[in-house]
Amino acid sequence: MLLIGQYDSPFVRRVAVTLKLYDLPYRHAPLSAFGDVEEIARYNPLRRVPTLVYEDGIALTDSSAIVDALDELVGPDRAFLTRRGDDRRAMLRTCAFAAGVAEKAVSLVYERAFRDGGLKMWVERCRAQVIDTLDLLERERAAAKDSWLLGETMSHADVLLGTMHRFVSEALADQFVMDGWVALGEHAARCEALPEFADACQAFKLTMPD
Repeated sequence: MLLIGQYDSPFVRRVAVTLKLYDLPYRHAPLSAFGDVEEIARYNPLRRVPTLVYEDGIALTDSSAIVDALDELVGPDRAFLTRRGDDRRAMLRTCAFAAGVAEKAVSLVYERAFRDGGLKMWVERCRAQVIDTLDLLERERAAAKDSWLLGETMSHADVLLGTMHRFVSEALADQFVMDGWVALGEHAARCEALPEFADACQAFKLTMPD
């Protein structure tokens, strides 16, 4: 398999960590969604990352769809990151909120990059969405009694919380003081201590289009 996208993306990194946790070999093409857009278009007309290309040439995009497909690929006995029943609902809920924070953080990065100072209304809206959702995730992570959100083993929600936290911390360090969300910071540190996270790590750098 070929994973397309840079590890400073929380979504690309999510997929990479999942591949590593499942011990699935892959090749990595660290293409930028801006700087290498036409190269990405060879595999994905949406020109989005992450894109995961199977050996038969079929390409998947959207990190949630990709990790779901990886769960099916490894089978229920090995797919320890997924959950069933009420825990699955809780996992999907947390993933949606964490992904939403990451998406709004990306919007803020682009807004600052492509508009002088950004559109005030849009910046304020995105900031409110990020802060309020981080507050919710902080409360729920602090309330969790086990090592991870849903027990003593990781779930997809744990992985995405970790990759989201690093992205916001690095890409928007001047906009959000992440020390205020203590439980999320401790969760992220637990993630970053794992070799699977360390092996899929890249300092954030915005690549502008030519």
